Amino acid sequence: MRIIRTHEDIEAGLSGLVMLDARLGHVVARAGPVPLRRTDPGYRGLASIIVSQMVSKASAAAIWRRMEEKLGEVTAAGVNSLSDEDCRAIGLSRAKAEALRRVAEVVVSGQIDLDAICNIEGSEAIRELTAIKGVGRWTAEVYLLFCAGHPDVFPSGDVALQNAIGHGLGLELRPSAREIDSLAASWSPWRSVAARLFWAYYSQEMRRDAVPVTP
Repeated sequence: MRIIRTHEDIEAGLSGLVMLDARLGHVVARAGPVPLRRTDPGYRGLASIIVSQMVSKASAAAIWRRMEEKLGEVTAAGVNSLSDEDCRAIGLSRAKAEALRRVAEVVVSGQIDLDAICNIEGSEAIRELTAIKGVGRWTAEVYLLFCAGHPDVFPSGDVALQNAIGHGLGLELRPSAREIDSLAASWSPWRSVAARLFWAYYSQEMRRDAVPVTP
């Protein structure tokens, strides 16, 4: 498994994708630079992804800033120390606060090693992560993509990616997650680079920044 660590890895992936699917040449040409966007694995990385779910980039950044002001460094032990009142003051919804706490509990107890999980096969890593209540497939896939540098996962449930694929490939209708799963299978073993490519395309051509952002 070739870990995506550098911009050179991105360039290799883009070249590989165009060889696999000639339609992507147009998308590459229109997307502009495709960012690496890597962050360290561990509790902090997964927590930042949970915070960013279904909120704007600005809202996620504000919530994260308040977490850091309260805790200093965002750690599993620190999040476990937050009261319900603290979570409300930070701006965490009840669902997000519960998800952050559940992840913190399994990390502190040693039931899961968020660093080691980066080194196992993608589908197994996703199964282990989504076994934690409150961690869905999208969260697990984005963690593997941005924190682990996994080369071959694609968050097909991401609405921005669905829109970007529909637009970039000239499809009449926005493809469903199931349709994208089938389509993205042909982009293996570079599906994570394809996801980065279509997020970049979405930002450039559709003028919106919907890439999951990790602090």
